[in-house]
Amino acid sequence: DDPGKDDKAYLRIADKRGNAHIMACNEIEVDAWRNECLYLDWSDRAVTRKLRALADTIRQVNEGRGADVIAFQEVENVNILERLRTEHLAELGYQPAILVEGRDARGIDVAFLSKLPLRGEPVLHDFNVPGFRERSGDTRGILQADFELPDGGVLTGFAVHFPAPYHPTPMRVAAYEHLNALRATLPDSHHVFAAGDFNTTSTEDEREGMLERYARPHWIVAHDLCGACRGTYYYAPEDNWSFLDTILFAPARGENTTAGIRADSVAIANKNPAQVTARGTPARHDSAAGIGVSDHWPIVATLELAANQ
Repeated sequence: DDPGKDDKAYLRIADKRGNAHIMACNEIEVDAWRNECLYLDWSDRAVTRKLRALADTIRQVNEGRGADVIAFQEVENVNILERLRTEHLAELGYQPAILVEGRDARGIDVAFLSKLPLRGEPVLHDFNVPGFRERSGDTRGILQADFELPDGGVLTGFAVHFPAPYHPTPMRVAAYEHLNALRATLPDSHHVFAAGDFNTTSTEDEREGMLERYARPHWIVAHDLCGACRGTYYYAPEDNWSFLDTILFAPARGENTTAGIRADSVAIANKNPAQVTARGTPARHDSAAGIGVSDHWPIVATLELAANQ
């Protein structure tokens, strides 16, 4: 439990019996969220089970070695990410977890695990959306971390978690613009990627041209290179798939710099059976039943980098 954050759903059942907690949960309008607040037993056993499921999902990549850099969303705090790293991924070579506490009211943060060393301190770039001040508690900043490459170059990573689809489109437009402005301030020599949950549904993208307007002019979009990929998120009421999650990449600026996403490397990492429902869709984590991992699937890609000649 993080002080000052609305994370009351993630408590042990013994801590949920007071009238104050029950009354607060009953104010939640969404049935599933209200029931989670009232009845989820976030015990040590439940936490360990979730960490194991995440570790199994990470190990499916790169022949059991995991990706070199992983961008996370909805992380409670750096301590739980350190537990994942040290208790379940200890031999894979990940550096200490990278997380800067943000202002999201629920206390969910973006973060990185990386095998590459940091070059400087990470920075969380908050952003405000004019006209939507009352929704600012449901936004996350963009986490910037500069990683040192084996050749001494720098790979800048941005971990993102844009405003949810139920928020107005201008909020996500502002998030894209914020990301693009951050990228524009970087030194020309930096390779840059942004990864995470962009929360842009296929319906919104078709209607508003979000990626065409705010991503493709500045970035290589990973899932553009994966024709066989259906998406990372399935929305059952409309029976459609979306790439809510993706990876964007921009090479270092300069005519003699060649870098990109290796086309045959882009894939949806969903080979862990616990990730998939009987219908072939993402299996949300169910703590009580001890099944599932997440209602989103990860996307993976390999960057091919080359320095200025």
